[in-house]
Amino acid sequence: MSRRTVTASAVAAVALLVTGGGGPARARERAAAGLTVRLPAPTGPYRIGTTELHLVDRTRRDPWDPAIPVREVMVTVFYPARDVHGYPRAPHMTGGAAREMIDPLLHPELPKAGVDWAATLTHAHTGAPARAGRRPVLLYSPGGGDPRTMGTGTAEELASHGYVVVTIDHPGDASEVEFPRRAPWRPGVRHTVLQSDPRKDPGLFRALIGTRIADTRFVLDRLEALAAGRNPDAEGRRLPEGLGRALDPRRVGMYGHSAGGTTAAEAMYEDRRIGAAVDLEGYLNHPPHAPGGEGELFPVAREGVDRPLLLLGTDGFRDADIDRSWAAMLAHPGGRTRRLRIDDAAHWVFTDYAAIAPQLQAAGLMTAGDRVKLVGGIDPARSVPAVRGRLLSFFARHLPVRAAG
Repeated sequence: MSRRTVTASAVAAVALLVTGGGGPARARERAAAGLTVRLPAPTGPYRIGTTELHLVDRTRRDPWDPAIPVREVMVTVFYPARDVHGYPRAPHMTGGAAREMIDPLLHPELPKAGVDWAATLTHAHTGAPARAGRRPVLLYSPGGGDPRTMGTGTAEELASHGYVVVTIDHPGDASEVEFPRRAPWRPGVRHTVLQSDPRKDPGLFRALIGTRIADTRFVLDRLEALAAGRNPDAEGRRLPEGLGRALDPRRVGMYGHSAGGTTAAEAMYEDRRIGAAVDLEGYLNHPPHAPGGEGELFPVAREGVDRPLLLLGTDGFRDADIDRSWAAMLAHPGGRTRRLRIDDAAHWVFTDYAAIAPQLQAAGLMTAGDRVKLVGGIDPARSVPAVRGRLLSFFARHLPVRAAG
């Protein structure tokens, strides 16, 4: 099978992105609904399957809503597929999440209208049978307030190179999360409780990261059950053929963006099942309790870790807390932590906004200044391969995909 290539330039391709086929009538419908953005294609040799799982932890109450008696987590699994014929491409966002999307509130740079968020398709095929062979599992935790869907492009890239990738939503934290059905304690789509930057509230930030680490460890438990032949989905929905046998729970890595990067590093410190991690611009200290103070380091930065950790940042997101906590991490002997940087870039270049923001700018839906604030001035033809390449090379070195399968 030929290798697929990353979109050469999202800006130049905007004219091709507005419609998704279906003839002139469908094109007119798309135009009336708004711009349809496109995700860059994965470049690996494998076609991709995908499915979602609704996981319920009955040993924990929800930390954000006292009326919710359990902790619910939604995840999406991307994996190399044996065959995708007859299996439809999955949408980037579920219909309910797209209709109730509130990211423009959390990200004021985004347009409040003019985009058909429900129209974008991924390159993964819903329910396709998994390719044979046990594969390393990579977990992804998004930034604070962000949904798991905005990490789809990188997840697809890693899956196309042979990994099983599990993207995690943290409900009550994520901007919007759609569940398979309503429950007596919540609607079908749950919104974030965050009203401002969690770094401005030390207690809130501590609770947020603690919840995410507990979510991560619970997801790992349920993936082990899946690998052992059980169905962890709360609704008992049918799983793609061979999915459980595709997971190797003995080879697990994690990466995360912002608060998700904090989660990835600290979860690896606390849980030895995680063998390597990437922190995409996440703090490794708590916020200070008073202006000008120094926040307490997380244990991973205070004590170090004996497994590989990559700290990947940008030149557009620098502050004293990042520099101090990352320097503490790098000061530990043994050489297990490395720091790299992407230039001409800003904080959300590690998400799907790296490709989406230039399309919005080219369509007149985002100013150049807002695009730079969100993802930097770097062209997606450079930023997308840069982020993907650093993640892929790190995990290929420390959790390589075996040749079989």
